[in-house]
Amino acid sequence: MTSFETIKYEPKGATALITINRPQVYNALNVQGKLDIISAIKEANKDSSIRSIVLAAEGKAFCSGQDLNDRSVNATKGPVDIGHTIETEWNPLIAAIKNSEKLIIAAIQGVCAGAGLSVALATDLKVAAPGVRFISGFSQIGLAPDAGMSFMLVRQMGYTKALEFALLGKPLLSEQMLEYNFISRIAEEPLSVALEMASEINNLAPLSVKMVKKNLQYANEKELGEVLNREKYVQRFLGFSQDYKEGVSAFLEKRKPEFKGL
Repeated sequence: MTSFETIKYEPKGATALITINRPQVYNALNVQGKLDIISAIKEANKDSSIRSIVLAAEGKAFCSGQDLNDRSVNATKGPVDIGHTIETEWNPLIAAIKNSEKLIIAAIQGVCAGAGLSVALATDLKVAAPGVRFISGFSQIGLAPDAGMSFMLVRQMGYTKALEFALLGKPLLSEQMLEYNFISRIAEEPLSVALEMASEINNLAPLSVKMVKKNLQYANEKELGEVLNREKYVQRFLGFSQDYKEGVSAFLEKRKPEFKGL
């Protein structure tokens, strides 16, 4: 079995439990974190004894998105090409989740923010604890939603509500996410419930599960690739802006940013 730096991989019967293990940074993902999750999903898909995957996390947060201390995205240390980061790191992670032949269930015990929300939304089924906060957060550092979030927000919320959520940065709670059909269930112990759901899936015909997922994805998401491509170019443009540099500086210095439209 492969060893990983930033996650834990544990077979639980016919379910592969993948746990993001960077609680000290609220499970923000650096390059290695994304690569580890992709590799773990691929490993689970190659294992004939595995029939489902549960994606969980240690600590208080499910995933707070991009680790802004990564040199590749930290504009305070010089110009950065976030489009490259999207193309080579985030979009492949979303693709690994979407293309997994084995269903992936997210057990969301804590806050989802930024591209961490994109990761949660990309999974097939989601179980969240009560009162978990779901936050876009991109506009607060001078960026736009990426990793497929634009597509998923508009699909579920409609343009007007999606725009409000993406721009103003106000969190939605689990209960609101359930109303918008973003998540499947709310549970006090999301990991336990996610594993129970996985157990039910494990008893179904694997080829049937695979094809039901593919058919429903095709019906709902056949334009996703175009949205992912546009997000990449927009994020590349914004990543070179002075406002993004200011947004990251303010975030790291824990102060309010002063944006100038440059």
